[in-house]
Amino acid sequence: MGARGDGRDPVGGRAARVGPRRPGGLCGGVAVFAAVAAVFTLTLPPSVPGGDSGELITAAHELGVAHPPGYPLFTLVAKLAITLFPFGSVAYRVNLLCGLFGAVAASLLFFTVFRLSGSCAGGILAAGMFSFSRLTWQWSTAAEVFSLNNLFVGLLMALTVHFEEAATAKERSKMLFILITVKIAKIGAFCCGLSVCNQHTIVLYILCIIPWILFRLLQEKELSLGFLLKLGLHFSAGLLPYFYLPVSCYLNQARWTWGDQTTLLGFLTHFLREEYGTFSLAKSEVGSSMSKILLSQVMNMRTQLSFNIQALAVWANICLARKDRKNPSLVWLFTGMFCIYSLFFAWRANLDISKPLFMGVVERFWIQSNAVVAVLAGIGLAALVSESNRVLNTSGLQCLEWLSATLFITYQIYSNFSICDQRTNYVIDKFAKNLLASMPHDAIILLRGDLPGNSLRYMHYCEGLRPDISLVDQEMMTYEWYLPKMAKHLPGVNFPGNRWNPVEGILPSGMVTFNLYHFLEINKQKETFVCIGIHEGDPTWKKNYSLWPWGSCDKLVPSEIVFNPKEWIQLTRNIYNWTEEYGRFDPSSWESVANEEMWQARMKTPFFIFNLAETASVPSNVKAQLYTHAYNLYKEIVYLQKEHPVNWHKNYAIASERMLRLPERGADPEVLLSETIRHFHLYTQKAQDDPQRADISVALKHLRKELQSLRNMKNV
Repeated sequence: MGARGDGRDPVGGRAARVGPRRPGGLCGGVAVFAAVAAVFTLTLPPSVPGGDSGELITAAHELGVAHPPGYPLFTLVAKLAITLFPFGSVAYRVNLLCGLFGAVAASLLFFTVFRLSGSCAGGILAAGMFSFSRLTWQWSTAAEVFSLNNLFVGLLMALTVHFEEAATAKERSKMLFILITVKIAKIGAFCCGLSVCNQHTIVLYILCIIPWILFRLLQEKELSLGFLLKLGLHFSAGLLPYFYLPVSCYLNQARWTWGDQTTLLGFLTHFLREEYGTFSLAKSEVGSSMSKILLSQVMNMRTQLSFNIQALAVWANICLARKDRKNPSLVWLFTGMFCIYSLFFAWRANLDISKPLFMGVVERFWIQSNAVVAVLAGIGLAALVSESNRVLNTSGLQCLEWLSATLFITYQIYSNFSICDQRTNYVIDKFAKNLLASMPHDAIILLRGDLPGNSLRYMHYCEGLRPDISLVDQEMMTYEWYLPKMAKHLPGVNFPGNRWNPVEGILPSGMVTFNLYHFLEINKQKETFVCIGIHEGDPTWKKNYSLWPWGSCDKLVPSEIVFNPKEWIQLTRNIYNWTEEYGRFDPSSWESVANEEMWQARMKTPFFIFNLAETASVPSNVKAQLYTHAYNLYKEIVYLQKEHPVNWHKNYAIASERMLRLPERGADPEVLLSETIRHFHLYTQKAQDDPQRADISVALKHLRKELQSLRNMKNV
């Protein structure tokens, strides 16, 4: 089915029964590694990316345990990179490591296609189209586990091909066949176990490859109980990095870690991701339908790899079915891996992909299936040239094979370079630094969510910023392992118990629970902030505290302190130094989330003051002052930038309308009414999905009539 890279006669059925070794594979693999590594290194982000990167880097830096399932292999190798690489920030070193993982994955995909088809061009097509797709490129240059997972996907496919090659050795030497297959099977079993120490989605590929290998051994009458036990031991040896989890937890030296793995139950809870939901992406989330996710995957694959690559992958299977029906084929194995993975993931991906951020989470897991499609496409290109050579009775189409591979990859790089070039991306870095810089000395920050939590942890623990501040995770405080493990690393914070729970008492385990109110009371000597938002399950803080806006965060202020709008406006007016343009990032990216938070932070103080005027029981003159402060602030920020969040128009329009109704408004009624109409109109144009849009349109008609009446009265 494949074609030889040197232009000689095509070899029929090559993908089904891999033949003798061909020269050029090692040199080609090294060349692919060097090329991909050069591009990835050139486009690396210089600091911490968004998502889980901050937490993964911090866990490696501190030798702690990352979020479930722990990622012990990534943590240990990342720690090695942090120690050995002598340049760049801590985040840059781990980003570089992941870029190198991605380059190794590309070379392994090249090797897989080359050994199956004999085509260098097909191997380069597979490696290039996969590596330089937007998803792979973005997640291979960020400190994430996906590039290491890609490496293992390529490694397992390459080892499977290498194992299949041993079948031809049996014809030359029975002893050589046994030595090669036994060696490859043991290495493969070890690598299968090792791959599970990173990302568990690869288990779906392992469950396809292992039966295939055992079936091939059974065919050759080389399978025995003793050999199965040896394979099991090698697989178990690959899982040894998981011993790092209980060791790290027992030593308890890391200032940031996750879970208690010193007990078997705690280890299994972490390993099986029970806190997230085993075999699910998230806990207690309602996701999109299976059919919608599968359709989105196909459409996403078309965007990432192109329709031509999809067609070549299908052609690889068609060619095999036509030419080699009787023999087992690795092409069918790889196709089966793709189908099983896609179906299982679509079934268990319980996130609503209509939300851009959740779509960004889900699409990262399609990288694993894209790798298989890229390999099939490389084989398909070789098969297409081989078939064309046979039909035309020529061997001169290899130049077209090279030309097509070159054009595909060049266009892929051209299309994705601008969005994947992260050399100047400091967005998450600046987000975290702005939040930390805004805090008073010796403050407590109650963290909530991945964006502030992971980025602030990285800056605080890895870069050593603001050592006076104490970072406490709201969600983690509800877990029984958090405070027994972490309290000693937070010496400036007092905890009135062992676990945060709105219902105070003593649990059957002997743990003493406390609510947020008592936590604040016992830490009254410190200023406490929540970033971003406060846990909804515990309203006890409302007994004696209020939330006042502090940029993207909020400050918990004792109720006896009287709010002074002028002082607070002055205090929070220039709390951040944020210069990123609004709307410049992909909505599914963490940069977009950080940018949105920073822009909306400018609106929080006027919104708070306006809401105070709406709800507080205060004299009419005080209410009028609050409305005036809110109106002036809204006006200032709305006209400060041409592009800004669409809800600003609505908020400013409402504030203008409230000013219009004040007896002593201090502004021209016609101006206020015109501003109300103008900004309500702009809002209805831009916010097409607001359920109140129809009501606002009706109100606009009345406001226009009111404006016309006002102007008529002026004329009279």
